[in-house]
Amino acid sequence: MGFGTLLCVLELARRTSNWVFPLIVLAAVGYAFFGYLIPGQFGHRGFDSAYLTEIIFLSDRGLWGMLVNVASTTLAAFVLFGAILLHTGAGETFFDLSARLGGARPGGAAKIATFASGFFGAINGSTVANVATTGNFTIPLMKRLKYPPAYAGAVEAIASTGGQLAPPIMGTAAFVMAELVGMNYWSIALAAVVPALLFYLGVYSTVHVIARRQGFSPVTDDSLPDWRGAMSLARLAPIAAGLGGLAFGVVNGNSVELTACYGMIAMLVAVLVARISQGEDPRAVFAIILRALEAGGKGVVIVGILLVGAQVFVAMINLTGFGVAVTAAVLAIGQGQLWLIAGLMAVVCLIAGMGLPTSAAYVMVAAVFAPALIQQGIDPLVVHMFVLYYAALSVITPPVCLGVFVAATIAEAPWIKVAGQTLRLGATAYVLPMLFIAYPGMLGGGGAEGIARAVLSGAVFVLATAHLLGGAKLPWSGVSRLLWALPAGLALMAPWLATLGAAVIFAGLVMASRRVALPTPSADTQPA
Repeated sequence: MGFGTLLCVLELARRTSNWVFPLIVLAAVGYAFFGYLIPGQFGHRGFDSAYLTEIIFLSDRGLWGMLVNVASTTLAAFVLFGAILLHTGAGETFFDLSARLGGARPGGAAKIATFASGFFGAINGSTVANVATTGNFTIPLMKRLKYPPAYAGAVEAIASTGGQLAPPIMGTAAFVMAELVGMNYWSIALAAVVPALLFYLGVYSTVHVIARRQGFSPVTDDSLPDWRGAMSLARLAPIAAGLGGLAFGVVNGNSVELTACYGMIAMLVAVLVARISQGEDPRAVFAIILRALEAGGKGVVIVGILLVGAQVFVAMINLTGFGVAVTAAVLAIGQGQLWLIAGLMAVVCLIAGMGLPTSAAYVMVAAVFAPALIQQGIDPLVVHMFVLYYAALSVITPPVCLGVFVAATIAEAPWIKVAGQTLRLGATAYVLPMLFIAYPGMLGGGGAEGIARAVLSGAVFVLATAHLLGGAKLPWSGVSRLLWALPAGLALMAPWLATLGAAVIFAGLVMASRRVALPTPSADTQPA
């Protein structure tokens, strides 16, 4: 019965994701059974089949473990919260708000995609779902304004990736992280604020620099939605009520699950009152609520199945001591060099996450490799946020990049071109997790001074790199890229003097770049 249940879980995981994840879980189970045949440090003493079945099927380390508990409580509550918020008008409001915020500026269509993906991702938490939802609107808009299809797909892919890293409702992996690190979810969300802002600052700045260099025009005002429609009572009431319910729960010190329930109840009441008071048919309003609950229920099932499979993987890794063996191997290869170990972990995260949902990739890499960095004296929160970011970025990293595949399909462009443009637009995101280690203040550690230095260093690095990769022109064309690289490099150095020097140099270069003649805005211009 135990193995039959395991096979059912693996088949359900295949149906909700793909073959990659269940095969990895099956490999972990196979290692538990036959790993004793492997010589050296990666072998183990061997386990009786009855004992392994008991661990998987009956113990709180297997199918009834911590990850399954998270899926059935905290995650279930927030998946339902996000579904209700999305289906009761937040989606349309976020699109309209994004259009008003970014559309009237140079490169407006790409900026709409950046804002919309960030807003939508903050309540959805899935890169692929984010691309599929917002991309069906933003990518055709960019193509109509003569953006190359590959560039349009890339903007949407990178912007959607940051959604699961942005509070208040981060991706599934963030809730799992709270359990693994032993922190309240809201503490995780608070620590993620500055990194998320820097992530989107990097994307927005790169898009802006390219738009100015290429002369992309804003979206015409008559194509933008009216502020009054976006800010109507029927649309704003559920959002305000939901966030108010969350705030009440947090201030009141309630559990994360109860806090989400407060938000859901407040939203449902607000939807009923706002829509019925404006003359909508009550039956139509209840139909909207039922569709939201149905979507939320499906989301809970998908997340739950993935975490059940991940729990089996973690159980086998912990039981066999494979994680300890890998940690020892990584430390031996790194020879105590922190940055070499961090680089190895980053590569492993990107490779291990290919073809996997972010939550599954995060759990697997955190279980096997995170101890190697923790043993170097790095705070567990920093290490787990490091792993989470690279697990999220694996969704857009070639050769198996699910987010890019979806964006390329919508854009009708070769996926390899979309992937190349995505890597260019998201270059700062790949370095950002390394800054967590260099500047723990980026996640709230080190007091006020540590936070201030981390924010300044991160902002200068992101902005300078955006100007470098976006091709911002300077009066001295022969050395433009070298000059933009100077403040970016200085910002990575720890001393305050280097950080302040980087900020001064960057400010001077920006002023110099504004003296360079730029193309007249035109919707027909294409980015290089």
